[in-house]
Amino acid sequence: MTMFGKIFSKKTPKTDIKSNGEALNTSEIEQFIKDTLSHYISDNFPHGVLAVCQQLSITQKKKITIKLLMPFVCQGELDLLAQTLSENLARTVNFEIDLAIKPVRQFSLGNDKNKAGQEGMLQGKVANIIAIASGKGGVGKSTTTVNLAYALMCEGARVGILDADIYGPSIPSMLGLKNEKPSSSDGKLMTPVDAKGLSAMSIGFLVDEADATVWRGPMASSAFNQLLNETDWPALDYLLIDMPPGTGDIQLTLAQKVPVAAAVIVTTPQDIALIDAVKGIAMFDKVKVPVLGIVENMSYHLCENCGHKSHIFGEAGGEHMAEDHETKLLGQLPLDITIRQDADFGESDIIENSAGEIANHYRKIARNVSAQLFLQCDTASPLTATVAHKA
Repeated sequence: MTMFGKIFSKKTPKTDIKSNGEALNTSEIEQFIKDTLSHYISDNFPHGVLAVCQQLSITQKKKITIKLLMPFVCQGELDLLAQTLSENLARTVNFEIDLAIKPVRQFSLGNDKNKAGQEGMLQGKVANIIAIASGKGGVGKSTTTVNLAYALMCEGARVGILDADIYGPSIPSMLGLKNEKPSSSDGKLMTPVDAKGLSAMSIGFLVDEADATVWRGPMASSAFNQLLNETDWPALDYLLIDMPPGTGDIQLTLAQKVPVAAAVIVTTPQDIALIDAVKGIAMFDKVKVPVLGIVENMSYHLCENCGHKSHIFGEAGGEHMAEDHETKLLGQLPLDITIRQDADFGESDIIENSAGEIANHYRKIARNVSAQLFLQCDTASPLTATVAHKA
């Protein structure tokens, strides 16, 4: 049980896989697994896995298969737990995760008239809209948005991405789709471009990249509204919106007129970037959009030869910022040439090697974003306060 001590809380049952020198029987193994799931504690499972699991079934054959219905992506984290269970049960244990991701807001994007009237409102195709923002340019926000979208997809979610940077759209290049144009099946709504399973829309698909978009704020906001609302989005668990830097018209339009579920702030450890990132948090606070946390990009450089970490732009800036503003540090990303090359060439290391080191960084952050959206914003969250009524 040595490995369990490293990843479980102090409440973890000290059950051995042997009972009186004999192997555990089927019912004892099942109870051991349930106890393990109940007492496994992490940032994304503060009350254990079973506290948020909606369905559980355990099949014991040569391999043990644990099927879970979950409200947020968690395959990668539970795969690590499966390794520990396998070692302790001396049998291969696999988790099969089905997702039941629901909107955390009372309404969502994309009305389906066939479902009108259900629960007194129109049901939407896009469950949750997440704004990926920064206070300033040059911190790798768009690259982070694209890779987070692919990481969520690799974890099993249905994902779309909207490029809200009307003046400098970079998403088409990063997706390797610079020459693509959206189609329309009815002449009214645009069909988003498919990017290796990711549904994408950008003004860059409609305007030649050599043409400058010279629009005043209201025109840019109107264009953003059209891209968002006149796109025939498929059923999506998450729509990530790559926000332009700053706190201008488009940001306010998004925050005030769109059912944004939450926001994620991208920054670097550099002091000047952190100062601007704080402004982004303040803007979302003013318009009552919860900030799930902070992603610290270019956190460190890992030497290819000796493995030494060099904190080129400063150290722990994102961590201190998260503490100061009572939010989460969702993750730290290295300064890696592979990430830059993939963005320039329109490729994705996450798709090509979903178990690689870079992919694991993004997949962990994606799991944190998905889990924190549920934990912080959903009424079904175990962290949601209950209202006591006097008798």
